[in-house]
Amino acid sequence: MKKLLLFVLLLALGAGGYYYYRSLKHGPSGALVSAAAAVQAHDMATFEKYVDVNSVTTHLVDDVTQQGSILTSLMPGGSLLMGGAMRLLKPTLAKAAHQEVQRYVETGSLEAAAAAAPKRLVNVSLTGLANKVVSHDSEFKGVKYTREEGDNAFVGLEVTQPRYDTTMVIEVKMRRLGDHWQMTQITNSGELLRGVARLEKKRLLE
Repeated sequence: MKKLLLFVLLLALGAGGYYYYRSLKHGPSGALVSAAAAVQAHDMATFEKYVDVNSVTTHLVDDVTQQGSILTSLMPGGSLLMGGAMRLLKPTLAKAAHQEVQRYVETGSLEAAAAAAPKRLVNVSLTGLANKVVSHDSEFKGVKYTREEGDNAFVGLEVTQPRYDTTMVIEVKMRRLGDHWQMTQITNSGELLRGVARLEKKRLLE
């Protein structure tokens, strides 16, 4: 997620986007360059300098577990996230998500990342779910926008989704940490999942 986005972000950057960012030395884009380069080098320590994995995965789990029946339509095991059990599963999912990201950075393999999830406890792979949003044949188109608000910044990354003949914009939140920026959240993950669910339903009805 050769792609991840971190799920979704890594999918986009792994598609080749980090070459575009390589010339940008400063600001939030520079941090994304460094994070993407760390993925290419399988350097988890450097990756964590530019990506707060715990923050990203925790926010991602919160967003994903709010989608209810949408998850059931997108992948097996999604129904486990519905109802009161959802709150009990969040710590397990957050830990599993962190393990998946680490395995992906270390190996560059989506299969290895998915295998890192403790499926005996919950049959949901967040890297697998991310692959529903940005597929293996998606391509990075460019930065749609960058907006800085004090020590926070929001970057929109546009990627293609050939399966549905469209593009999607992944918005990531960054925070300033001294002399560099660090990614803390994918702000529109819920919106992306809902959009993919609608497109998939439409595709099946055509």
